[in-house]
Amino acid sequence: MVKRHQLITGHQHTSLNQDGSLYPSHIPTNSVQKALLAVGSGVAALLNPYRHDMVAVLGEATGHMALIRLRDRMRNDPEGYTILTERPRIRLSTLDLTRMCALPEGTLGREYLRFLEKNKVTPDTRADVKFVDDQELAYVMQRYREVHDLLHTLLGMPTNMLGEVAVKWFEAAQTGLPMCVLGATLGPLRLSVSRLQMLVQSLGPWALRNGRHGRCVLSIFYEHRWEQNLDDLRKELNIESPPLHLFPSKNTSSNSFIKQ
Repeated sequence: MVKRHQLITGHQHTSLNQDGSLYPSHIPTNSVQKALLAVGSGVAALLNPYRHDMVAVLGEATGHMALIRLRDRMRNDPEGYTILTERPRIRLSTLDLTRMCALPEGTLGREYLRFLEKNKVTPDTRADVKFVDDQELAYVMQRYREVHDLLHTLLGMPTNMLGEVAVKWFEAAQTGLPMCVLGATLGPLRLSVSRLQMLVQSLGPWALRNGRHGRCVLSIFYEHRWEQNLDDLRKELNIESPPLHLFPSKNTSSNSFIKQ
């Protein structure tokens, strides 16, 4: 009962290590240092959007208020509250890859594994949070990072620039994290004219609408839902199927786009 009360009221006890850190990867910083981190990482991310380390620092240095709102949404959701309590991690070491590979086509676990294989990505590449000065908020940021690839799977978006921008529009609408808003604003500048047209006319409005009206994607205990049908999960989360299928079929080139 005490633990639940602490989570709800926000007065959860945290103990500092001798170096002032709150968790193993934590690096204590003051407000001036955070401002410098935000400016420096923001400039680096603008110059090279593929500097994921700088994007991560930018998110941590600027996301405090958005993380509080996300945490509160999770606390008010039974499934989200369980996640905050248990703090599961999505890593290769926590995934039963053999079992997931044996799941039927169309299930969340099978499609997530297919996404990882197709795009040659792994959840282990997500950096540990360092600059968030609250254990629970640090976990919320970590969870956000580790469900990012699952969000690609839910939204049916590949990891090319158009797919990433569409996901960022969804994340900006749902999370309010400044780094997501910045990515959603500047990402379209890197698109070709034809892909920008797809974003503005179709994918963008769909992503914003679903981000605003969909259930909080951080409040889903995906580890307990691998066997769930992906379309059924989308309906549960109030997420519409993507208006465009951006993954190339086996008989088309990687630049092809197939309308559903």
